[in-house]
Amino acid sequence: MRYLIIIDDLWDTPSWDIIKSAFPDNGLGSRVITTTRIQNVAKACCSPSSYYIFKMKPLSNKDSKRLFFGRIFNSEEACPHQLRDVSTEILKKCDGLPLAIITISGMLANESFDQEEWKHVRNSLGSGTNFTLEGMRNILDLRYKNLPPHLKTCLLYLGMYPEDFGIGRSHLELQWIAEGFVPKENGQDAEKVARSYFNELVNRSLIQPTKFNNQGSAVECKVHDMMLDLILSKCREENFLTVLDDAKVIEKLDYKVLRLSLHLDGPRDGTMLPCKVSMSQIRSVMIFGDSHSMPPLRLFKFLRVLHVHVYGPAELDPTGLCKLYQLRYLAINGFWDSYKLPAEIRGLRHLETLDAPHSRNIPSDIVHLPCLMFLNLDWDRYPLPDGISRMKSLRCVSGFDLMLNSLDNIKDLGELTNLTAIKFSISSSLADSSERKSRLDALNSSLGRCISLKMLVLNIPGCNDALMALSPPPRRLEILYAYGFFFSRVPNWMGELSNLKELSVTVLGSDIGILAELPGLTHFYLYIKEILKKRLSSMTGYSLF
Repeated sequence: MRYLIIIDDLWDTPSWDIIKSAFPDNGLGSRVITTTRIQNVAKACCSPSSYYIFKMKPLSNKDSKRLFFGRIFNSEEACPHQLRDVSTEILKKCDGLPLAIITISGMLANESFDQEEWKHVRNSLGSGTNFTLEGMRNILDLRYKNLPPHLKTCLLYLGMYPEDFGIGRSHLELQWIAEGFVPKENGQDAEKVARSYFNELVNRSLIQPTKFNNQGSAVECKVHDMMLDLILSKCREENFLTVLDDAKVIEKLDYKVLRLSLHLDGPRDGTMLPCKVSMSQIRSVMIFGDSHSMPPLRLFKFLRVLHVHVYGPAELDPTGLCKLYQLRYLAINGFWDSYKLPAEIRGLRHLETLDAPHSRNIPSDIVHLPCLMFLNLDWDRYPLPDGISRMKSLRCVSGFDLMLNSLDNIKDLGELTNLTAIKFSISSSLADSSERKSRLDALNSSLGRCISLKMLVLNIPGCNDALMALSPPPRRLEILYAYGFFFSRVPNWMGELSNLKELSVTVLGSDIGILAELPGLTHFYLYIKEILKKRLSSMTGYSLF
């Protein structure tokens, strides 16, 4: 077998010695490419000859200036005259290292254009900063010290996640809120404030956005490995959080653990937390990796955040979970086959986020959680218990089957005036057309009362012209996706959606002038079946439909 393997960012020769033993030397012309910042590691990878080492050159002065000034002023010409000389001196210290330039420019872009402040940044870099790991660490440390306190706290929390892990923006923001890092400011709710914190970390180049939505907003990020090293170093200094890959080590720690991240490598690791160690002070627990069992949740009496992302089947501790009375955030993800939530969870009165898409059940008293805002469960198999009108705080519902849920619950959706996003589906095989119509009529009535709704997804196959007579529509709607059915014409109410940014819809007629009047529409997916039919008929003489 011939192969090509690329290994990125090796840090030491022992790791290379272990990795290379896995590659057969069969003389078939295979290749292994490695990248590293360390000269000795590069030599080890190319032993016995260093002929194959390719040294990456730093950026030229011209490219360094383009990157630096472009990130701060959009162009070099826009740089104020009084900052030209100090900018040149800062660039010399960066020595053509892209990460250093990006990091420093990200910091300066958020500062005032005061010459003395820029000189302070220059002096803080030291006299010997150059193209070295130590110099880069000095720059990152300066970035951290320059952050306001609230952003320092939010940045340190990213240390809970493993290296190279794709961190969902929404999950991260909800964890910040649950921990109490995000206050309400100027009348804005905590979710908007948390979003501003996330965006500021992106703008300062402290986290790397990896996925974007249609509006160009980052929805996932990663932390550069050097930044993660700095974060974990600060976390140790401040006892902010503790990361363990062997849970038994917690017995040997001489300090109290405030936040715990377990990176498990084997199916038995999850059972190793010693019960005799006090863990009531822990506020956040995250569990990643391969585990067949969970640590006993009764140990974490005052837990606010529980985030589980493991691979393989595992069992929850339902009794212990019900006693986490301070829990604000619960997410159970990864690739579990399935699991069961407790039959009753009304004791979790502070719970704001419940993300358990693979659960085999929905707790019977879930409607009695007064603070619940974000809900993601398996809606295709289990209905929500009656009484949804009690869930006044609810903002986001990941799915709602119109046939599995009761008619009363559909009608009561209109009582949820804080609801901002909901996805509807329909079990087409479970009811006749009259029953479908009664439920769609109830939905027509409810949606007009959802005054805060911004995102509506309808996946209701066969329900053609559903919501044609919707009146009034949710006027704050920004995203509307209609799948599996068509409108005979564009409904008049769509013309009232002045805030609409994204639309996907199928219509039979060509009367789409209503949509041309929508001022904010940026993403538009339109399927017009009748036009296609006529066009093909005129071309071939035969109708294909």
